[in-house]
Amino acid sequence: MPWIALDEMDFPGKTALVRVDLNVPMQDGRVSDASRIAAVVPTIRAITQAGGRVALLAHFGRPKGKAVPEISLVHVRPALEAALDLPVAFAEDCVGKPARRAVAALAPGEVLLLENTRFHPGEEANDPEFAAALAAMGDIYVNDAFSAAHRAHASTEGIARLLPACAGLAMAAELRALEAALSAPERPLVAVVGGAKVSTKLALLGNLVEKAEHLVIGGGMANTFLAAQGHEVGKSLAEHDMAQTAREIMDKAGQTGCTIHLPVDVVVARDFRAHAPHEILAADACPADAMILDAGPRSVAALEELFETCRTLIWNGPLGAFETPPFDAATLAAARKVAGLTATGGMVSVAGGGDTVAALNAAGVAGDFSYVSGAGGAFLEWMEGRSLPGVAALEAAAEGRGR
Repeated sequence: MPWIALDEMDFPGKTALVRVDLNVPMQDGRVSDASRIAAVVPTIRAITQAGGRVALLAHFGRPKGKAVPEISLVHVRPALEAALDLPVAFAEDCVGKPARRAVAALAPGEVLLLENTRFHPGEEANDPEFAAALAAMGDIYVNDAFSAAHRAHASTEGIARLLPACAGLAMAAELRALEAALSAPERPLVAVVGGAKVSTKLALLGNLVEKAEHLVIGGGMANTFLAAQGHEVGKSLAEHDMAQTAREIMDKAGQTGCTIHLPVDVVVARDFRAHAPHEILAADACPADAMILDAGPRSVAALEELFETCRTLIWNGPLGAFETPPFDAATLAAARKVAGLTATGGMVSVAGGGDTVAALNAAGVAGDFSYVSGAGGAFLEWMEGRSLPGVAALEAAAEGRGR
């Protein structure tokens, strides 16, 4: 791998500045979902058990360069302590005298949480002086926040060029999974892309038709492609002004040898609500007063057959309005099929994006995929083939070390 792993660093007696993602949801002043905290626990423990000191860098919310007490990371500290089963010190700033005093007070094996990096405008501006102030407090930089790696900020990119830098355990796992799924996959590779709008995923579709043998398009995006083929889609969610773009994507797929798969039958309803009266029709037979809300059973059966022929799958976006039953049927069935193939060793499966993770959780199979990414924007940009600043900085650190 073109980046340095955690176990290649010498931590005893040193202070590691560890970039983590603690941008967690809160309810009534408490963390309501601690999954992002749990993800970074192994890296923190590995460093402390090796005799290192840990100072955590993280952002929280969008304070726009000003100190906002309501989104102080002090509110996250109790959940972090519970996850680590260790006391966690807190510094009221991430740079300056409060931070330096707190870091100096750390003993080997102890953990410090520094205040929200976004309280400083230099963070999002990737200001060199701010990055240098962060770097001055530590000996080693560890990035364990893939979800923030698409941002060229001081704590994700600038600091990595000033200290010996490596990937944390969660970051490394994510990079390995994405490498296996997109950069060097076992073939055939099938990509499943769903969601509402083609316009938000143009770069993604353009990249995937060059990388994958098969591209499955679902959700509102599929309606746009059906309309581009001249099919009536009634009142369905569709971007009719993107019809020419959809046709260009289909033409490009034909040139690259990528087969695009659209629904052959659809579930339609007149009302968009749970358990609304609905019917299953051919994909080109949507009535003018109805809307397409899911792929039909013949489409699901075709996908299941397709998946059995593929060795690698990447997934971003649901196949229908999965949050509103019964229009979740296609997404849930497809997810369970992929999980089954993964369990038997027949497929490497990587999924990511908020709606996708929610759908896999609803299907009860999130733990059965090879890898499920909690990173939204970073996962999408990686699938688009874009260089991520946080990852590029780690690669540069490895090159500078002579790897």
